[in-house]
Amino acid sequence: MKGSTVYLTTGLLQSLLLILMIAPAASAHEFWIEPVQYYVEPESMIEASLRLGDDFEGSTVAYLESSTKRFELFNQGRTEKITPRLGDDPALALKAQRRGLHVVVHQSTILTLSYTKWEKFQKFAENKDFKNIKARHKARKLADKYFVEAYSRHSKSLIAVGDGAGEDQQQGLEIELVAMQNPYTSDLSNGLQVTGYYRGEPLPDTQIELFEKAPDGTVNVSLHRTGDTGTVNLPVKSNHQYLVDMVVLREPSESMTKKNRSVWETVWASLTFATQ
Repeated sequence: MKGSTVYLTTGLLQSLLLILMIAPAASAHEFWIEPVQYYVEPESMIEASLRLGDDFEGSTVAYLESSTKRFELFNQGRTEKITPRLGDDPALALKAQRRGLHVVVHQSTILTLSYTKWEKFQKFAENKDFKNIKARHKARKLADKYFVEAYSRHSKSLIAVGDGAGEDQQQGLEIELVAMQNPYTSDLSNGLQVTGYYRGEPLPDTQIELFEKAPDGTVNVSLHRTGDTGTVNLPVKSNHQYLVDMVVLREPSESMTKKNRSVWETVWASLTFATQ
């Protein structure tokens, strides 16, 4: 009615934001943390958005507490819990109190995606290098349409405050990418080593996707693979932004299947950083 005011309850607003967050999931793959600036001066603002999309391009995702399990900032052995307001974008906005390397960690809750056609799931599985997915699906006597995948996101971003000195390390995520060198202080002429971890252990022989964004916005994508120790050497160029992506596909637990009807589960890891 003209002149009337519409008030949204917190529950309704959360529902609307959740719809906006998961609606693109059928066509979008990666989820990552994207800082407004990767290099920040002390006492200035550290800001970063959550993004969902493909090929290092996508839409920002407003903060939603009900879909967030962890959101933290690590620096010099200190941990600071990030507590945005509902709907905040950028989701992270804090004043830089200390110098050094800052590691932002975001972990989602478990979400679900329904597939109405087998082809879409197969295309995704092949893209992420899950071999023999058709045979595995058939061996479990699963329907080839109208089935559910559960998924969770485990994202990190490296931000330099001042000199950016420090090192990345495991933050206890179920699946995690760790930079073995500091992209802001190390010599990267021979590449940057990254190790993939799954349940705390190095993850060997696993596909790694590297998304490279040039200063003009051009994005190049390359595929790599972890070695026996879970480590891969990634080629990097100066003055570029990078997104590293890794995924594990597994059968969900019986309790999860009962809860959300999922027949497959994926856990995703992402890591973003820039180079000088």
